[in-house]
This record gives sequence, C-alpha cells and structure tokens, in this order.
Amino acid sequence: MSYNEIYTTALYNVLDEMRKVCPDVQHAFVYNEGGEIIAGDAETPQKVMARVMDSFDDIFERAEAIGGVETVTLNGSMGTVKLYNFSGHYFIMVYSAKADVGYIDTIVRVLIPTVLKVLEKLSPTPLKNTIPPPQPEQPPVEDSTPTGIPTEIPVEELKLELWEEEAKPPTVQEPKPFKETLTPLEVPAVQLIVENIGGLLVPSDTVRVDSETLANWENAFEGKKIEYVEIETFDGKTARYKVKPTKDPKYAGKGIVQIPEKAQLALEIKKGELVKVKPIIE
Repeated sequence: MSYNEIYTTALYNVLDEMRKVCPDVQHAFVYNEGGEIIAGDAETPQKVMARVMDSFDDIFERAEAIGGVETVTLNGSMGTVKLYNFSGHYFIMVYSAKADVGYIDTIVRVLIPTVLKVLEKLSPTPLKNTIPPPQPEQPPVEDSTPTGIPTEIPVEELKLELWEEEAKPPTVQEPKPFKETLTPLEVPAVQLIVENIGGLLVPSDTVRVDSETLANWENAFEGKKIEYVEIETFDGKTARYKVKPTKDPKYAGKGIVQIPEKAQLALEIKKGELVKVKPIIE
C-alpha cells in the first residue's frame, strides 16, 4: 500500500469514527490546498463537495489580506457548516441545528491534528507521489566519428544555433577618419596701377593697397590677416613687401598700389604702370 493510500484511508476512518461518536454530524470531508478531495463520507456526492468548496473560495481570497483563516462557521436554520484549516488541510463538517457545537469542536481540534502528525511522521510528503514517473527512453545517438562526437544534432539545438546566428548584429566596420591633405590656398594676383607714396620718412619695405582689396584677400584666407604681398612686374621681376591699407581716401576702389620710390627703382617700374600683386600667407 502506498503512502497516499495509507493517508487517505486514515483520514477516511477518522471521519467515519467522528460521525459514530457524534451522530449529529451529517456530512464530513477533507480536501487540500490544491482543491483535491482526499477523503469524505460515502453519503455525500462529490458534486456537492465541489459546490461547498467553491462557496469558500471567495472567503479565502478576501481573507488573504488579513493572513488567512483558521475556522469559518456558517449558521443556518437547518444546521451549521464549519470549516477547519489544519496546515493546508481543510476539514468541512455539516451538523444539525441541535448538535452540541462545543463538543464537536473539541473532538475535531484534538483528534484531527493528532492524526495528521502521526501521518507526517510516516511520510514527510504523504499527499505527493514519491515515486517519480517513468521517463521515456531516448534512442541512443549513433556515434560514427572516432572522437565520440554525435553526427546528428537535435532539432532544438539546431534551431537555437540558427537563432543565435540571426540574433548577432552585423559587423559594421567603423569608418576610418578621413585625413585631407590641405594645400595652400592660391589666390590669383590682381593687376594694380603703381602710385607714389608721398611724405617724409616713408619706409621702403612697405606698400599700400586699398582696404577693399585687403578685405577680399582676408575673406579668401578665412579671416587670416594679410601682412605681406608679392609684387611682380611684366618683365618678370618679383619682390616681397609689407602691406598696409591706403590712407588717402581718393585711392579707395581705384585699383591703386602705392609703392615707395626706392622700391620702384629696384623693380624698374614707375608711376602709372601695371604690376601683379598677390597676398602671402606664412
């Protein structure tokens, strides 16, 4: 006889003896937390037991907020229904209105816990099947390789490997930083008319160009200040000079370059001739 059979038989005998001692107990049965009826009297159909169990479900759900219940008593004109909770085992008694409630309650609270403790000593888990169900035999995997590696891969593992491959993000090569070789910005030379610079103590290494031309050059070189220019004659002679804006407003916008007399002699040019002038950035 299995532990479950011993457990069920013991509880059934307890309920039967209680009805003999207390004839006013009309119906009695016991079920567990999972809703499984463990034992009950033969006079109570299981459909009736199931309806009684359902009627207590709402009470249990509401009682969870206050830590559960130990006993529930429902009094009616025809009798009383009482539920006892002993460590997850629910005992339900239905007795007539003339029954001695105190006497029945004493018998239940003494007899039932004692029987449960004895049964628990016989088996720690009396209501659970301690024999594991037989596992279906799996066909051995044929080994056709000398290293013992199976030649067939289970479908589940194959799907998992395929899923992992699909889940891997594509390898994206990071773009290499683009290094651009900057070449000096070439600004075409402008043709200007030579004009003298009047006044005393005129530096011979400085020429003057109107402010508009200087501004255009600086914009072409992203705002860099133009400090030197190169002057080239039509004979091919070149020289480098410092540059400053013209002071005389009458030369503004006239395409004039003021060159000191010594510089004109060095370049072999004179007033009124055309020369090529372009900025120099160091």
